[in-house]
Amino acid sequence: MDPHSCRKLTAALVAAAIFSITGCKSNTGDTGQESVMLSGAGSTFVYPVMTRWIQDYSQQHPNVRINYQSIGSGGGIQQVKMGTVDFGASDAALSDEQLKEMKPVIQIPESAGPVCITYNLPDLKQPLQLSPQALAAIFLGTIKSWQDPAITKDNPGVQMPKLPVIVAHRADGSGTTNIFTTYLAAVSPEWQSKVGKGSSVSWPVGVGGKGSEGVTGNIRNAPGAIGYVELTYAEQNHLPVARIKNQAGAYIAPTAQATTAAINAFTSQLAQDPRTPIVNPPASAKDAYPISGLTFLILPKDGQDKEKRSALKSFVQYVITDGQSTAGSLSYAPLPDGVKQYDQQQLQQLTANGLPLQ
Repeated sequence: MDPHSCRKLTAALVAAAIFSITGCKSNTGDTGQESVMLSGAGSTFVYPVMTRWIQDYSQQHPNVRINYQSIGSGGGIQQVKMGTVDFGASDAALSDEQLKEMKPVIQIPESAGPVCITYNLPDLKQPLQLSPQALAAIFLGTIKSWQDPAITKDNPGVQMPKLPVIVAHRADGSGTTNIFTTYLAAVSPEWQSKVGKGSSVSWPVGVGGKGSEGVTGNIRNAPGAIGYVELTYAEQNHLPVARIKNQAGAYIAPTAQATTAAINAFTSQLAQDPRTPIVNPPASAKDAYPISGLTFLILPKDGQDKEKRSALKSFVQYVITDGQSTAGSLSYAPLPDGVKQYDQQQLQQLTANGLPLQ
């Protein structure tokens, strides 16, 4: 082919590619409706159930396409702040200070789940048990061996492996980290004074991994490793999870039911402010898993595209109603009625060009 013809063909192909990109808002085949594209980003904690929500919702609404990027809660918050996504998801609710730095947003609790402690101890035949004190000492770096007396005390009659402790943690801004460090700060004065809590902290010890995928990879590849991830990631990677001692003195496994017990222990506080942490519930919550947290959808209060805003409202409506049964099937704790009522009230505040949505 001569150079002139080649240039003409290239130009035609480029034009076709541009048409296919700009034509995304087009008919969706047999429905005869224009497709609406929604984009979201944030929490890795909620990614497994978010994937199912999107899949199930899209089957019922084939004209709505939703893309969600699992980049961590910190990344999701930043994307909402920059206006590059239609919604974010974070396991750390925005503080009053953060809210002042953003255009008006609505925070809607949409699921809850346990942050589980997972480990790689090949010769351990029964679930590892850990007290709050031992867990804090591990992540502070003061417990260096799996045969440390504090660990053997939590696991009577169990022969612990002769391995060094290798700590794995998140390297990126993470709401999962916020839940975990909020718990450690609540149970350990030393942790509170030396490290504190937040989506990103200065870890005293350990190796960082990007996302929950990175943490599970680091644990799976290193005998003696221990870290924190969402339950679904541990299950998918066939990693065991520890039982954590709660204030009632019981060693509790991370389950949806144990997370529900934690939520119920804070019913009155959540009614006042859904951002209330649900870690380390009181001794009266005998069956509660102590490292649990809520995940929030962060929605810009107003937007210009009415179709997209209506689709966003519809999707979130699905999440906080029918989607809750899906959450339960994936080891997330369904929201209690009081939180769902709060969500409904917040959802009515969404507007397009300052006008209420139908």
